[in-house]
Amino acid sequence: MRIRWFAAAATAVVATAAFSMGASASGGAPATGHGPALSRHAKVFRPVGWRKAHPQAAPRLATPDVNLQYMGGNVFTSPGAFIVFWGTDWANGFSTGGFTSSQAENYIQTFFGGVGGSSWINSQTQYCQNTTVGNEFCAGDPNAQFITNPGSQLLGVAVDNSAVPASPTDADVQAEAQNAASFFGYNPNAVYMIFTPTGKNISGFGTQFCAYHDNTTFNGQPLAYANMPYIPDAGASCGMNFVNGGNDSFGHGFFDGFSIVAGHEYAEATTDAFPSQTIAWLDTSGQETGDKCAWDQGPGDVTQNVTFGGQFFAVQPLWSNNAGGCAIAG
Repeated sequence: MRIRWFAAAATAVVATAAFSMGASASGGAPATGHGPALSRHAKVFRPVGWRKAHPQAAPRLATPDVNLQYMGGNVFTSPGAFIVFWGTDWANGFSTGGFTSSQAENYIQTFFGGVGGSSWINSQTQYCQNTTVGNEFCAGDPNAQFITNPGSQLLGVAVDNSAVPASPTDADVQAEAQNAASFFGYNPNAVYMIFTPTGKNISGFGTQFCAYHDNTTFNGQPLAYANMPYIPDAGASCGMNFVNGGNDSFGHGFFDGFSIVAGHEYAEATTDAFPSQTIAWLDTSGQETGDKCAWDQGPGDVTQNVTFGGQFFAVQPLWSNNAGGCAIAG
């Protein structure tokens, strides 16, 4: 099996290597009960309008701007992302809506190549681990270990040529994340983001969720992963043209959902790394830093274009306890 490896640098380095499918890893099948065959701990990003249509499943407090609280879990103190474009479809190429898979890859890689050091993700550096459970603020705690904002947070990119099941399950995505950890190396401060190709998305995509993050295990250690379906398949439900009404040659508009949803999952993994082990930052209605500001439901800044990595991208704001609302920068 061949894969293409792109180093996380300004100029990609291309090489050939083997993506081992026989990695020594451990991880059980997910429990049912939270979405279609997902762990009840999986943190899902709901589609546009879902919470309004399902008020009984999305309880809101009388005071909707309640801050996140520390629940005792892990954050990424030096965050990063590994990206895997999983499937022969990515390797062979495909087109949707007049855009190619290569354009989608470029959009995603350019986005993550610019996240590190950006003012957008910097709003999350107020959060920490190893502080008192129930705290809303880490400042002043000598034991706190803060999230940082290093300049390079795209740690590796690969295309795995192995076939994706026609209807993949969460267990399949977990296994691919474990294979990615075997290939890239295990990093407890990184999320392994598994991008599936068009038409091969987990059941419930576009109606129950746009993406989600959770953790499995790798050689006995917690492994953060995110299931990233082919977001344009869900159209406006998962952010297509949410900010940019027209499409241009780079993919602004058509790929708005990719940066909104992938950014949401990355920020939430950063502030709540291993939710199936122990939750880190959550509010009392069960929402994480991205949930509280998803699709402009919270007070404060709205979803908009931001510029980094030499390009602009549609991103949602993230919750800031310091600001008491949604912040596009921090």
